[in-house]
Amino acid sequence: MERPSGLRTCLYAAIQLDAVMENMARQAAGLLAGKGLIVVVGILRRGAPLADRLAELLVKRFGLPAPLRLDLSVKRYADDLTLLYPETRLTEEAAHEALDLEGYTVLLVDDVLYTGHSLLKVVGYLARKKPAEIRVAMLVDRGGARLPFRADVLGLRLEIAPPDIIECNVPPYEPEFKIELLKLESTRA
Repeated sequence: MERPSGLRTCLYAAIQLDAVMENMARQAAGLLAGKGLIVVVGILRRGAPLADRLAELLVKRFGLPAPLRLDLSVKRYADDLTLLYPETRLTEEAAHEALDLEGYTVLLVDDVLYTGHSLLKVVGYLARKKPAEIRVAMLVDRGGARLPFRADVLGLRLEIAPPDIIECNVPPYEPEFKIELLKLESTRA
């Protein structure tokens, strides 16, 4: 997939993001300690490897039991914020159809909170699985939510102008873990 062209500025490099992830794991551990059954759900694409990182930190650094790990495929926008679908699409895997999350605390993980439409779709889907609680972890809140959502666990809040794009580069999808600000060619003065 070709990346959109424009002026890219690296806002956070891997070493800084490792510290951000550590802080997110600390926040999540505080919310999840003593909750019993935990499931960490990553929103594909980049939310999945972030969920893996968080789950690993929760176990290794904070002593929580290994959580159940699931991923959900949700699409509304392309990486360049082009609207792909007027309504957010969640693709349910056959293995998830009979999934019963009753009694589980869910930690839902994604890379960027933008308008909140994807989050609304996923929370609605997960609520039908009857978990005890649903919590949200976001690497970045870019300050553009149009729905009443917030992250319970937040890495960074970046107030970004609407035409600009926050690009979260997360291995294995990109070679280096970093966050870049992209100012598109057509929006620069």
